[in-house]
Amino acid sequence: MSEEHRSQIYHTVSLIPEGKVASYGQIADLAGLPGRARLVGLYLKQHDPTRNLPWHRVVKSNGQIAFPNGSDKAIEQCQRIMSEGVLVNNNYIEMKKYKWDPDLTDILYRLAF
Repeated sequence: MSEEHRSQIYHTVSLIPEGKVASYGQIADLAGLPGRARLVGLYLKQHDPTRNLPWHRVVKSNGQIAFPNGSDKAIEQCQRIMSEGVLVNNNYIEMKKYKWDPDLTDILYRLAF
């Protein structure tokens, strides 16, 4: 685990626009860390809550909220996502509709490390 990787992951998560979600694996890929989805989850779990990081926009690749259904964190994540206009149905989000697809400008300039 390195601070550089943590920084890359946090930066990538910070770029997810309101009303969109991304999977842990997608964040790892975009951060230049392919195959490190679990690392994304670990760093998001450890992030400083005073930092304005939109952690709630990161979900499993199938659109499922990663926290156990009915847990405080799952409820908080659902509320935050729904407040941005994303429909959550039984702890799932329709990835076809809400998945973040960064455009070429984001990939070339905003995600450059």
